Amino acid sequence: MEEYPFTMGEVKSLDVSRRGLHDLLLRMGDTAFQGRALGEAYQALIEMFKDDDVTIFLGLAGSMSTAGMWRVIKWLVENRYVDVVVSTGAIISEDIFEAMGFKYLKTYPCVDDNELLKYKLDRFYDTVANELDYRKMERLIMEFVESLPNGSVYSTAEFLYLFGEFLDKRGIDSIVAAAYRSGVPVFSPALVDSGYGMATLLPYRRGHRVVLDMVRDFYQIVEIGRRSSKLAAIYVGGGVPKDYVNLVTVAQTLIAEEEGQHDYYKPLEYVVQFTTDAPQWGGLSGATLEEAVSWGKVSPKAKKRVVYVDATIALPIITHALVDGGVKRSRKSDLSWLFEGVRR
Repeated sequence: MEEYPFTMGEVKSLDVSRRGLHDLLLRMGDTAFQGRALGEAYQALIEMFKDDDVTIFLGLAGSMSTAGMWRVIKWLVENRYVDVVVSTGAIISEDIFEAMGFKYLKTYPCVDDNELLKYKLDRFYDTVANELDYRKMERLIMEFVESLPNGSVYSTAEFLYLFGEFLDKRGIDSIVAAAYRSGVPVFSPALVDSGYGMATLLPYRRGHRVVLDMVRDFYQIVEIGRRSSKLAAIYVGGGVPKDYVNLVTVAQTLIAEEEGQHDYYKPLEYVVQFTTDAPQWGGLSGATLEEAVSWGKVSPKAKKRVVYVDATIALPIITHALVDGGVKRSRKSDLSWLFEGVRR
């Protein structure tokens, strides 16, 4: 076979046989289009998990919990495939809804929403939740908020660590409860853009004030980056969580500059993203990992791959392949220092 400088091996037709997901994904890496992308992303994840020196950030966006993905995410946390979670408030509140015993129900995307309103059913594309049950979930968060000292100040990581403890003691096994048990900090830079907003607003109106210090929050996640030897990221979707993690790398350069060290970079050495966003609209969610190289966010030599796929397809396949292939994390980062002295 003739070789060219701009090729990287041959495409291999995929035969059909009895095989596990681990083997299937490895073989898909030699196909084309998004099948190859998914296979190559899986290979990058395997290398990421085998690196003893890397701290792995998991960025979560989208409506993953209402879509039945929250236990998959919790599994990644409990088995310490990741060291840090950065999530939208929705994903780490709407999992609590089901963990409390309430149910999401399947519906039709073309259903009459005026009728849903009459029945107090809130729609998430092809899924609905009972609004009255949803309020019970928000009231549970409110109960936790009101248990905190009036005027207390926390980063979102500290707030969610304590909330994880609160839920764990009540047997409500959610993502933040698993993170509390596993020593994984959970950051949520837009936390009130979710059920947490309602749960903190109403006590606030009654004079019970809990302050989320976002500068402290950013300082803490940047400090995790500063203390880490190498950085890596897995992005489910994009949005604020993706940029928050990206900014951890940018901050390393600016801190070094302030300390007199010029042109210092500490970019992501491994990065995988599952997204349906396209780059041509100019938004961060769809921005390519190659573009991130120009900012110093991603290493030019990084093992990286974007897969343009619905995360509700990619996450179950990837995680089940990890189980099938016996792929485990080599060494986890110890971030227990972050919660020293954190009290209610």
